[in-house]
Amino acid sequence: VDGAQDVEVARPAARRAGASDLDILRAIDGERIVIDFPPLPAGRIVAVADREPFAAAEAARPAAGRAALTGDLILTFDTADARAVADQPLAAACALNLPAVAALAEASEFAPALEALTRLWTTALEIELTSGFSATVDQARRRQAVRPVALGLSGAAEWLLGQGLVPDEAGQAALAAVAGVVAASAALTACELTEALGPCPEGPALAGEALDALQRRQGLLAASDARQSTPLAAHAAKLTAAARKAMKRDGRRHGSISLLVDDAELSLRLGSPAFAHAALFETADGAVERRLSPALAAAMDDEDVAAAERRLLGRRTLMDAPGVDHEALRTLGFTDAELEAVETALAQVDVLEDAFGPLVLDPGYIRDVLGVEGAGPLLPRLGLSAEALAAAEAWALGHADLSGWDEAPAALAETLNRAPSEIERDLRRAVEPYSDAPDITPDAVSWRATAAEASALLVAAASEGRRAVRLLPDAAPSGLLLDLPDLEVAPRRPEAAAEAPPTEKIVERVVERDRTRRKLPDRRKGYIQKAAVGGHKVYIHTGEYDDGELGEIFIDMHKEGAAFRSLMNNFAIAISIGLQYGVPLDEFVDAFVFTRFEPAGRVTGNDRVGSATSILDYIFRELGVSYLDRTELANADAEPLDADGLGAGKADELVPAAHFISKGFARGAAPDNLVVLPFGKREPEQRVVSVANADACPACGDFTLQQRGAVRVCDSCGTAESKKG
Repeated sequence: VDGAQDVEVARPAARRAGASDLDILRAIDGERIVIDFPPLPAGRIVAVADREPFAAAEAARPAAGRAALTGDLILTFDTADARAVADQPLAAACALNLPAVAALAEASEFAPALEALTRLWTTALEIELTSGFSATVDQARRRQAVRPVALGLSGAAEWLLGQGLVPDEAGQAALAAVAGVVAASAALTACELTEALGPCPEGPALAGEALDALQRRQGLLAASDARQSTPLAAHAAKLTAAARKAMKRDGRRHGSISLLVDDAELSLRLGSPAFAHAALFETADGAVERRLSPALAAAMDDEDVAAAERRLLGRRTLMDAPGVDHEALRTLGFTDAELEAVETALAQVDVLEDAFGPLVLDPGYIRDVLGVEGAGPLLPRLGLSAEALAAAEAWALGHADLSGWDEAPAALAETLNRAPSEIERDLRRAVEPYSDAPDITPDAVSWRATAAEASALLVAAASEGRRAVRLLPDAAPSGLLLDLPDLEVAPRRPEAAAEAPPTEKIVERVVERDRTRRKLPDRRKGYIQKAAVGGHKVYIHTGEYDDGELGEIFIDMHKEGAAFRSLMNNFAIAISIGLQYGVPLDEFVDAFVFTRFEPAGRVTGNDRVGSATSILDYIFRELGVSYLDRTELANADAEPLDADGLGAGKADELVPAAHFISKGFARGAAPDNLVVLPFGKREPEQRVVSVANADACPACGDFTLQQRGAVRVCDSCGTAESKKG
């Protein structure tokens, strides 16, 4: 059931309570939403998990899935990676624009030029670390202890296309060689800085991990050179060997050197944003327009560029458009004047329907000539199919990207059919082995993703061998609103007229609910109360649910005939069934207290009920006091009548907990070293009966017979007698 369409599952009360429609939808999907307000962390959360147990479905996975949906959790599988990720916000960072370096250097000089540029920027970042600003004292200390630097590789996809390569396996190997040159050059520069400035404080502790990383990179470069020998890979291998040798001798100035910089604004300033088929540019008059990516255009012939622009940007006309062309519109009643207005609007709109809106076509023309009234999309109401409108819109306004383009150049067909985000991800993973810090670019997930789905993505990342993973849910649609029924608002009462009072109106609504029986557990707790009412012994047995709510009662009596005892037993069964079907105990108490029949009178054996007008009156007074805290029903309180002033004596001492806990119910689990401290003080009664002038009641025997006007009334049982003579 889709909660956005079915009003039967909508919950207006949840929205009024502050829940977002996204939370309501997740609750409809079966996810339990826990609303709490924990303290917000100071920054992102970096967690370390053991890869194999986590991938094998450990108990921590559901919690990790819920945390990952916040977008703040970065899950790693190695302590060194977790430490590098945690230190990344403290790093002095820059970005190397690979297309710019390639444009300034010949192909044979690209590797030496990149090495020199890396050495220069590593030295500049060292100066930044020495004189830079940190937000807190702890961050400043950590920054000086580790001295992390980051040199991002910007414009990787554009550089590959400029070299005549595509982001396939060969292109990723070429980019890995570039990463090897940058990583080795930065490491070698850090070792040279150590000779003059010394290693960072954490350098000796991190030296082993850094040497192991350089050794792994040597192996990767050797394997790449064996598959496809290139001058770039050979130069990177040579630099890596030199850096490893220098580090063994001198150590390293920087504890962490990363090649992955997650800064979209920095890449945009360099003119090399994330790879995409279409790029945005600003015209001379300040307007922002779309165009074919310059890197793709440089890799195509002129004819292919023109065809790609038509595919991507559209033709901005409906002339000869499939499905909805000028002839089809004329048959619907459009004249040349309206078609000219539509053609003019197509140069500025992003959606085909906007070219046929009331701002373009006169509302009177739409109503009188086309015969369409009311608000809403015009073209579907003219009888045009959704398929025809989609084909016409793609012809006139273009596509979002070049995927599925049948006329794509053969060399670029595979690249164009892949999502640009996937290409960027593969290129980052090609660079990641040469970076001390793993790639933490978030993986986008649906805004309706559940904790179970997020947990499955985390397990897949662990199984794939990824060093770190971070999930970021897409933003919910801005116009997301559930179709909730309007609440009935009670009309305001009209002001009273001077000549006649308003007539009251009673509005009733009958709500029927299906009651189901809530059965008690087979092993239940409760208590037994023995007392005597008017000399007749009464035993009350209670049975409770796990939450302490009363669920059943049993009544045993002595000195009574079998018929009366059977009647009371069946009465208790009827009360128990009512309780289990949801009848509130309050209703029974209000219905049966003050009932009057024999036996009645003084009650002994109960410390809260001193007198009762009947057996039922006593039973429901006891239940009301014990389960509902109805203190007004208690009519036996010895404290006001305690004349000796000595208190309760030993009753005020410590009481063993076994006095209140059933050892048999707990099956021996109740400890022997628990005591109850008599610190609790009984709440004062709402009304204390004055006994200074009270007489004994002839009906119940309680000293609560008070003068009320011409008669005397018993405050305990309600008996009234006239006082004559």
